[in-house]
Amino acid sequence: MPKMEKTALQNDSNEAESGAHKPETPEQTQENQSSCLDDHSAVRSVTDLIEIVNEFSKLSIAHEIVVNQDFYMEHSVLPPNSLGGRIMETMYKAFWDHLKVQLSSTPADFTAALELLKEVKEILLSLLLPRQNSLRNEIEEALDIDLLKQEAEHGALDVPHLSKYILNLMTLLCAPVRDGAVRKLESITDPVQLLRGIFHVLGLMKMDMVNYTIQSLRPYLKEHSIQYERAKFQKLLNKQPNLLDCTTKWLTKTALHLTTPPSSSPDSPSSSSMAHSSPNWAVDNPQLPRSTMVLYQGYLNLLLWDLDSKEFPETLLMDKIRLQDMGSQLKQLAILASVLLVARSFSGSALFSSTEFVNKLKRITKALVEEFNSRPEEAMVSVSEQVSQKIHERLKDMGLTALSSEKKASLRGQLRNIAKKENRVRSIIDQRIHLFLKGCLVHGVQESLLDFPVGLIFIKEELTKLGWKFFNLMRHNQQVFSPYYDEILKDIIRPAPAQETEVESI
Repeated sequence: MPKMEKTALQNDSNEAESGAHKPETPEQTQENQSSCLDDHSAVRSVTDLIEIVNEFSKLSIAHEIVVNQDFYMEHSVLPPNSLGGRIMETMYKAFWDHLKVQLSSTPADFTAALELLKEVKEILLSLLLPRQNSLRNEIEEALDIDLLKQEAEHGALDVPHLSKYILNLMTLLCAPVRDGAVRKLESITDPVQLLRGIFHVLGLMKMDMVNYTIQSLRPYLKEHSIQYERAKFQKLLNKQPNLLDCTTKWLTKTALHLTTPPSSSPDSPSSSSMAHSSPNWAVDNPQLPRSTMVLYQGYLNLLLWDLDSKEFPETLLMDKIRLQDMGSQLKQLAILASVLLVARSFSGSALFSSTEFVNKLKRITKALVEEFNSRPEEAMVSVSEQVSQKIHERLKDMGLTALSSEKKASLRGQLRNIAKKENRVRSIIDQRIHLFLKGCLVHGVQESLLDFPVGLIFIKEELTKLGWKFFNLMRHNQQVFSPYYDEILKDIIRPAPAQETEVESI
């Protein structure tokens, strides 16, 4: 009988609608981890690799539960036209067809039915709470497999009666959301179809119990997750001593960028400004150790990480997809803020004092820039046409002077230019977004909101939400891996001259 333990990590519909990707599935996680692990020569055998990947998988699930409030588990559904989907469908059909033949034979053969009842019993017992001892004893007695085998040998196994008993238990144990599914089973008269339906709904109930357990244990897991994740990682590091190679390269490159003047001129900042926004940024923030400032800059650089690079830091491998999603969202927010800033300069404050109008422009722009990564020029042409038209119509509706042909053409041109990386408005917006995120890491989100950057007010809600996600994720990572970061940075960052002099004098 096929098992039901395969699960997939999912996120809620709100995040999906906002354009964010779903969290990694176990298959994606394993693929990302394996690609990183394959680059390390310390893996001595296939057995070692399998063990390490399994440890990473356990660590990933625990990490996901803690950092993703919307995490839940559900059955993985293979695409029906895929090879795996066809194989699973064939296996399931063969089992249920075999069960039907056995029960229809004379005398009836209960071999497959007994195997199914055994698994159903295990699932029912797994749904019980620790205090439900009397119900546990009742199930053990009613579904005593040895006794059922004896009944089957004498042709006295009453499958319909057992199915009815199981349905009554399911009605008692299921969550309210499953009441309708259980009621539908009560109208099925065919014993094979009924058992098939029971097995399917029990699988859903099992996932319900798993998710209930996750929610119940989340506060406890949060309390102990730092020690747990660090211990698991140390275990992996013991097996694979060069597991921190990519992390070391990442921090070394970050420290070098912080002390190297940017090659581009201040008047034409590029997307690399996140790494070069202030060469002396670590020095200019004496309230925190220089090593901490390098680490924070490293976190920010990950939002612009090259997707083709295989040298992603091992300590953040579990959050690779999450960080890529954040980077994509930041890019869209920068485009959105740039569009609104340019539009406001052409239409004045009268239009943009209307929250309704601003929200309409935001909805239009968000929808049109979804294809920005693949077709930036085409996306911005569509944005320029729609936004200029809406502004023109709104000005006329308010009895104000509509845009002249020249102004409309100029507005469209400036909006189209936002597609270029070197666009002045977009570059300024990029820098202000990055400075806000830096402030979130250094001072906290609440304090950073008190000095919110000028020009980003129209995306304040979206940027604040993203800032909290980034802050919480990086703070958790810092708490878990700080001993390793400190050890790496100790060899990278030279002491400040004043500190060196003080040490020498002592």
